[in-house]
Amino acid sequence: MPASSGRSSRLPEAARSAPSSRASRPVAGQRNYYEGGRGLHAPDRETALALGIATSERMLGICRGRRKFLAASLTLLCIPAITWLYLFAGSFEDGKPVSLSPLESQPHSPRYTASSQRERESLEVRVREVEEENRALRRQLSLAQGRAPAHRRGNHSKTYSMEEGTGDSENLRAGIVAGNSSECGQQPVVEKCETIHVAIVCAGYNASRDVVTLVKSVLFHRRNPLHFHLIADSIAEQILATLFQTWMVPAVRVDFYNADELKSEVSWIPNKHYSGIYGLMKLVLTKTLPPNLERVIVLDTDITFATDIAELWAVFHKFKGQQVLGLVENQSDWYLGNLWKNHRPWPALGRGYNTGVILLLLDKLRKMKWEQMWRLTAERELMGMLSTSLADQDIFNAVIKQNPFLVHKLPCFWNVQLSDHTRSEQCYRDVSDLKVIHWNSPKKLRVKNKHVEFFRNLYLTFLEYDGNLLRRELFGCPSEADVNSENLQKQLSELDEDDLCYEFRRERFTVHRTHLYFLHYEYEPASDHTDVTLVAQLSMDRLQMLEAICKHWEGPISLALYLSDAEAQQFLRYAQGSEVLMSRHNVAYHIVYKEGQFYPVNLLRNVAMKHVGTPYMFLSDIDFLPMYGLYEYLRKSVIQLDLANTKKAMIVPAFETLRYRLSFPKSKAELLSMLDMGTLFTFRYHVWTKGHAPTNFAKWRTATTPYRVEWEADFEPYVVVRRDCPEYDRRFVGFGWNKVAHIMELDAQEYEFIVLPNAYMIHMPHAPSFDITKFRSNKQYRICLKTLKEEFQQDMSRRYGFAALKYLTAENNS
Repeated sequence: MPASSGRSSRLPEAARSAPSSRASRPVAGQRNYYEGGRGLHAPDRETALALGIATSERMLGICRGRRKFLAASLTLLCIPAITWLYLFAGSFEDGKPVSLSPLESQPHSPRYTASSQRERESLEVRVREVEEENRALRRQLSLAQGRAPAHRRGNHSKTYSMEEGTGDSENLRAGIVAGNSSECGQQPVVEKCETIHVAIVCAGYNASRDVVTLVKSVLFHRRNPLHFHLIADSIAEQILATLFQTWMVPAVRVDFYNADELKSEVSWIPNKHYSGIYGLMKLVLTKTLPPNLERVIVLDTDITFATDIAELWAVFHKFKGQQVLGLVENQSDWYLGNLWKNHRPWPALGRGYNTGVILLLLDKLRKMKWEQMWRLTAERELMGMLSTSLADQDIFNAVIKQNPFLVHKLPCFWNVQLSDHTRSEQCYRDVSDLKVIHWNSPKKLRVKNKHVEFFRNLYLTFLEYDGNLLRRELFGCPSEADVNSENLQKQLSELDEDDLCYEFRRERFTVHRTHLYFLHYEYEPASDHTDVTLVAQLSMDRLQMLEAICKHWEGPISLALYLSDAEAQQFLRYAQGSEVLMSRHNVAYHIVYKEGQFYPVNLLRNVAMKHVGTPYMFLSDIDFLPMYGLYEYLRKSVIQLDLANTKKAMIVPAFETLRYRLSFPKSKAELLSMLDMGTLFTFRYHVWTKGHAPTNFAKWRTATTPYRVEWEADFEPYVVVRRDCPEYDRRFVGFGWNKVAHIMELDAQEYEFIVLPNAYMIHMPHAPSFDITKFRSNKQYRICLKTLKEEFQQDMSRRYGFAALKYLTAENNS
């Protein structure tokens, strides 16, 4: 195992700590690849000397660690000896010595010719060259010793030479030793800009999260363009298509293949494995993937890479003869049939092979009629086995049992299988030995392993790693034109960087990485077409409001959460530990990852609105608790006010309390009593009366039927509208005018504002947000907000003409 396969120094200390005592290993992020040396063969004396010099030059690049130093030192000692032996041998001709001394050689001697003189001069020049080379090698050795613990750097300008073991030994331990040893033969290469193809089968919400972690680990180490082929169901495709589109990683292409259309190909196979029908779809990749695709790396979603995937891609060059499958031996005793009494596994060659990592030579498999081969094998075995236990893995092994020539055995560090009772610990002796980690136990991170803490920390590193940092260019590699990226660059180039409000304007065009449906979501809207979804956005500091809102609102909810990668995992743990949240499958959590210095409040609202599945939306904020029963009341109001056929915005009156502990009013009468007692107030009564004054709370106190109100400047009520209402304006970020602008646009589109007489919501107290603190303390912030307001009003005038003039007038009079 080459020492250069360790991970990057950017990983946390916990993830870099080795399971053994060996230390000072190099870093994978700065991997050093060398060409392999060739054996010395000298047909004549000049060739022998030349190859001796070439060999000495290459020794430093081939051997590593102690063997590297010893071999290079021996070379230094041997080259002078070989050279002088060569010179000594060259002084004999026809079995007699030939004098090289000018004192002994006579010009008139018959043995002294012009050719021998040239030969002697040439040999003397070569001797001096060898001495110079030896001195240079000694200097390099001394420098290498001094830099032993340092990161090694190599030249990656043209190709990567990938070193890996053969894995051809009889037993696992011997295989690891052989696989981890350095080889002095010619190593396979992967061109710098060669595209690496990766296929992954993915279905559902949870698997989509796993794919992101896998992709992060691949992107972290990669130096080549990547083409992902995702065989996904409709849910995973929606999630991952949005994710990659907003991730905008250079030199990464993603294609989707409809897994639901492939079900008929494998649905006839009974499968007991938890992966279900999707666990069989690797069998049909030759038919699913493009016919011109010759080779592909196939990965399970529970894989973590600890090295450059190009090293694995290079193994294709080692396939020989009819080898078409690259697989690692199974590291458990499953296929040996001795795990329990009457354990009867599918047939396999020895311990069998694990299909978490597969190298497929697609072109050869198609020529071999792979489809017919695996189907016939599966049909025959199912007559006795009745079903598969390990999905596609059982069928792959049954085929290999009959046709062992198909498989190229990979060293086991390409698939270190972390399930209970495996021999995975024999696959590595140091951190640098690890290449691919496979969490192939249903227990996942809770699996039993001697070094499970180390593996868990490595996995969590990528789980919480900032995906924005992986938007790295591959310099020197041409990439396909990305329309979204080009449009973004064009828009940004049109902005004036010297503008004091440049950061505000730039935020409008920032593309935030977005992971839709972060948790399982399952909801079918009501058949009467009156269903309403509560829409809100939040950051980590408002997470505690989720359970309370779920208790107050039983209908569907669409939430956009503004989080970092690490915060997203904290949220996941929080949600999974909450009985209230886990009992609700009609809450959609959409993660918008942090980027930039402003809170993109209106972008978050738009993301939550865009993925509403009901005809109507209640546009709320996370700090508000709706009254008990508001969901059903709004559905009745939708029918009463005929929202389906009219442009109406139903207003839910907003109140607030300054108390952190509140006995929530269960009726309008109870709320009015609390208003009179001073326990509740109309929202922002003390600081921003204009925001909700047009609601006319005095009239609401006695109203029994809905009533209409007119738009006024700075009006920002919370409304229920149809799903097709206009989006929020993204130019407004942080604090100020984000809702005001939206209500103004509704008014410009001639929405009627109708106040609901028996509805209410209450704002719960919390510490001031960071954005409102910036607004209050930063003069430039306020100046830029005023500028953006004026530009918005000008845009309204252009879009809506004369009708929009009232907004300018109202603003001037306010």
